[in-house]
Amino acid sequence: MDTQHPLPLLGGMSPAQFMRRHWQKKPLLVRQAVAGFAPPVLRADLFALAGQEGVESRLVQQVNDGWKLRHGPFPRRSLPGLQQPRWTLLVQGVDLHNDRIHALMNQFRFVPDARLDDLMISYATDGGGVGPHFDSYDVFLLQAHGRRRWRIGRQKDKRLRGDIPLKVLAHFEPEQEFVLEPGDMLYLPPGYAHDGIAEGECMTYSIGFKVPARAELARELLLRVAEEEGDDDVPVLYRDAGQEAVEQPAAIPEQLHEFARDALERALREPLALQRALGEYLTEPKPSVWFEPQDVGVMLEGVVLDRRTRMMYDAQHVFINGDSYRAAGRDATLMRRLADQRWLGSRELARASDEALELLSSWCDAGWAHAGVYPRETP
Repeated sequence: MDTQHPLPLLGGMSPAQFMRRHWQKKPLLVRQAVAGFAPPVLRADLFALAGQEGVESRLVQQVNDGWKLRHGPFPRRSLPGLQQPRWTLLVQGVDLHNDRIHALMNQFRFVPDARLDDLMISYATDGGGVGPHFDSYDVFLLQAHGRRRWRIGRQKDKRLRGDIPLKVLAHFEPEQEFVLEPGDMLYLPPGYAHDGIAEGECMTYSIGFKVPARAELARELLLRVAEEEGDDDVPVLYRDAGQEAVEQPAAIPEQLHEFARDALERALREPLALQRALGEYLTEPKPSVWFEPQDVGVMLEGVVLDRRTRMMYDAQHVFINGDSYRAAGRDATLMRRLADQRWLGSRELARASDEALELLSSWCDAGWAHAGVYPRETP
């Protein structure tokens, strides 16, 4: 992607300008970010997705001054009637199930893949919403169908109501108000309070981003590094042949503190261990994701990553769906190109080594990639 090229998606700004001026700083309203937008997922398709096992979905209903929350899957008959006002169906990760939604989300890859999370679709009947709230992550709100009125504000008072099952602000203080129509888009940085109310039937697409918490990231990385360190055939066990008899048995021996400290230091001392663990963690598919193996066929025309595949790289590795590979030379350049553009053409494959072709073939066997020409369909 040319990060200096102006995009209608960003109101005529280039990705570089948007990231510098707005990302994690201030909101942006773009009228007709996607001109003439026709939603790739219709209401019936969304309802069918919400009824599937393995698809995360929620139903929010407003009752008097409160809200009710239920978790899916939802058979169609369990959803309220279309004429009933003030209910919302939220379906997470639609990009994993629809190629056109996946292509739409790829338009936001001026942000690193390590941060891009998923696309959620919110369907609402008249008056539907989830209450004034704030997110801990950046979000693009693209209006797909109908109209939604948004009120937003910087909101210093972040206290939440304690009497409902949703994280709704107790005292919302809006500063701006917009009505979004199909193709319009609103970007909000983390912590910016917002409240969207459907004006008639509407659908909104939310493109959200990953925000790893430091403690969670440390825990995941240490677990992965420890597992790798523990692969030795002969484990190193704690020994205390010089331990003396103690009068205070509950006190932890200093020698054991040193053994534990040394274990962590050794695990992190291995070159590239932390980089490997981070790349594997960032590309690990979500628990609900599955892949469908296919006959490899002929890769002469090209190879395309499956929409569910997460592929990234650093200076020494290529990562795909939680696996890591050391990469160098011409094959490394090829694999990085595959990760960046998510497909390789016949000319690129012709320059691949036998080892690289064998690896690509194994990924096709696993359903992580597919032989064929890149589908250039746009939403």
